[in-house]
Amino acid sequence: MSLKYQLIGLINIAFQVLVYLIIARCLLSFVRHNPYQPIIRFIYDVTEPIMSPFRRIIPSAGGLDFSPFIAVLAVEMVRRLIIQLLWMI
Repeated sequence: MSLKYQLIGLINIAFQVLVYLIIARCLLSFVRHNPYQPIIRFIYDVTEPIMSPFRRIIPSAGGLDFSPFIAVLAVEMVRRLIIQLLWMI
């Protein structure tokens, strides 16, 4: 297997983990949790830089926060762009 395929696989895994972390953060908003627990702090620390720009642009509507949905779409678009650029090399 060439280095390009391995790199594409690694990028796919990294972006998929990021999407799972965003989904986990959404699910955490529905349950009571300790925000100082290390794993929860990790989820917030990783996802906040991605979600905060969208949260500033898109206000919550009726108590619903659409920034995770938009963040997942943006992460997917960036993943596809990076993979397309790697295929051109």
